[in-house]
Amino acid sequence: MSKRIALNLLPLPRSLKILRGTFTLPARKPLAAIKVVRTNSAPNHPEGYALTISRNGIEISFRETGGLRAATATLRQLLRQCGRRLPCLAIRDWPDFPRRGVMLDISRGRVPKLETLLDLAGHLADFKINELQLYTEHTFAYRNYKSVWQSWGALTAKEIQILDARCHKLGIDLVPNQNSFGHLRYFLEHPSLKKLAEVSGPYKDGGDAATGDQEFIRRPTTLAPNHPDTIPFLRGLYDELLPNFSSDFFNTGCDETVDLGRGQSKKLCETKGKGRVYLDFLKKIHREVSARGKQMMFWGDIILKYPELIRELPENAVALNWGYEANHPFAKEAARFAKAKIPFYVCPGTSTWQTLIGRHDNALANLRAAAKAGHRHGATGYLITDWGDGGHPQPLTVSWPMFLAGAAFAWNAKDFDGQKLIPVLSRDVFEDSTGNIANAAFKLGFVHKKLGVVAPNETPLGTVIAAPKPGELFCRNGLKWFSKIPPAKIRAAMKEIEKQRAILSHTKPKSDSGKIPAHELDLAARMASQSCKFMLWQQAVAAGKKSEAKAMARNHIRELQKLEKDFNEFWTLRNKATAKHCSPFLQWRIEDYSRRFKKG
Repeated sequence: MSKRIALNLLPLPRSLKILRGTFTLPARKPLAAIKVVRTNSAPNHPEGYALTISRNGIEISFRETGGLRAATATLRQLLRQCGRRLPCLAIRDWPDFPRRGVMLDISRGRVPKLETLLDLAGHLADFKINELQLYTEHTFAYRNYKSVWQSWGALTAKEIQILDARCHKLGIDLVPNQNSFGHLRYFLEHPSLKKLAEVSGPYKDGGDAATGDQEFIRRPTTLAPNHPDTIPFLRGLYDELLPNFSSDFFNTGCDETVDLGRGQSKKLCETKGKGRVYLDFLKKIHREVSARGKQMMFWGDIILKYPELIRELPENAVALNWGYEANHPFAKEAARFAKAKIPFYVCPGTSTWQTLIGRHDNALANLRAAAKAGHRHGATGYLITDWGDGGHPQPLTVSWPMFLAGAAFAWNAKDFDGQKLIPVLSRDVFEDSTGNIANAAFKLGFVHKKLGVVAPNETPLGTVIAAPKPGELFCRNGLKWFSKIPPAKIRAAMKEIEKQRAILSHTKPKSDSGKIPAHELDLAARMASQSCKFMLWQQAVAAGKKSEAKAMARNHIRELQKLEKDFNEFWTLRNKATAKHCSPFLQWRIEDYSRRFKKG
C-alpha cells in the first residue's frame, strides 16, 4: 500500500503519519491483534489517544475512557475504508472542545421515531460527538397535557429511557431540553395554562418597508414570570421529564422571550428593568434545576442584551451562545462570557431551516467562526443546532453534511478538510458506493446562490413554497421573492436542482434502509424546485400572461398533489404522527394556483 494513500478520516486527527507497510487484521479473533494500554504516555487530555498500526499489530494508548472511545471511532473509520488490510500509521489526537454536541429540533412538525434517533446517535458517535439534545417545547408526552402534543407526536418516557441508555453506551450525554420561558405557544393555548401567558392574546409585530419584511401576528409564547403558578407549572414538567435522563445537565432554553414586559409583567419591567426581571426569573429556574441535581444550561441571547448583568448569573449556569449567520459576532459575545467567568458553549447552526435543501456556504462559515471564537475564549462546548422553523419540512439527510462538518470543526478546526465530507458521508452514513447521495446533498446546499439574493435564516428555495397564510411568522416573506429575482436566475437554480435529482436516481446503497436518504433528499429537492416554479408563475401573472399562467397552474397543481401524496406516504418511515404540521403549505400553494386559475 502506497505511503500516499488518502485516508478519509473525519474529524481529522491532530497528528497523522503514514508509515511503510501494512498490517492485515486476522479474520478470526481480530481483537487479539489489538493491544489496548491505559498509560500516561498518551496525549494529556481526557479524550486524548495514540493509535499505532505496525506490521506486528495495532496498539491503542489512552488515559481515560473518552480517549479509548475516540481511538475506537478512528479505527472503525479506517476499517470501513481499508478493510482488514490496514496501512501502517501513527496517530496522536485530542479535541479542541471537551463537549461536542448536536441539538435536533423536534418541536416544529417533525418528531423522529425512536429508531431514527437511535440510528442518528450511532452515526454521531462515529464522528466523536459526545452530546445530543432534542429541543422540545411541547413534544414530550407529558401525562397532563396530551391534548397539547397528541396531534404532533411526542417522545414518551420509555422512548427517552431507551435512547438515553443507548447514548450512554456510545459515550454520548443525552441532555434533557425543555424550553421554560419563551417558545411555549402550544402549552399556553391549553385552557388551564392561558392564565400563565405574559400577554392575553395575539398582537401585531414586525413589518419594515425598507426591507420588505411583512407584518405578522405574534401569539402568546412567553410565561409571565410574576404569575404565582408559573414556577409550579415548570416544576410539574421537570419532575416528569428529568428522571428519564442520566445526564447531569439540563437545557432550560429561556431564549427569545419576545412578549416579556408587554402584559402581566409590564409594570414590574418598568420598575425594575426588563433585564433584571429576566435574570430574576432565570435564577428561580436555576434553583429548581439545582434542586433536582442538574446543572442548568440556557440560551444566551437575552442576557447578552444586558451585558452589565452577565456577572450576576449563577456561577455554574452554562450560557449557550447561539448565532447562525456567517458574520455572527461570536468572538465579541464569547469574550463577554469569558470575562465574567461564566461557562459557555458556542452554538452555530446547520443553516437548513427555511431552506429545504440547505445553504451550506453560510453554514460552513458559521461553523468555522464559532469554533475559532470558542476555542480562543475557552468555551467548554460546541453545539451544532438544527432547527425546524416553518414546519420542519427539510429531512435529516439535508443536515448531515453540516453535522459532519460541525463535528470536524469541534474536534480539530485548524485542520478541517472539506474535501473529505463526501467520501466519509458516503462510506459511514449513507453506505452508498457511488457517492451520489452525499454529492447531491452537498451540492444542493449551494443552489440558492444562483438566485443572487441573501436573507438571514432562509433562502427563497425554502420560503416561497412554505410561505404561510397572512400573519404567521416563519417563511412569511416567501411570496415577495419573485419580484427580486430575474427569471433566468430562477431557471438556472431549477436546472441545477433537476441535475442533482438525476444524480440521485443512480445510487447504490448497501441496504434497503440506505435508500431512505436518497428518497427523502429527492422529496426536499422537489419542493425546492416547486419554489422556483411558483416564482415563475407569479412573474407570468404579474406580466399579464394569462394563458401561460393558466397552463403553468394546471401543471403545478398536479405536481404538488403528487408531491403531497409521496411526502405523506414516506413520512411514517422516519417520523411519528403525520405530516399535518409539517407540510400544510403544499395545499396553500394549490389553493393559490386554483384561486388565480378561477379568476383568469
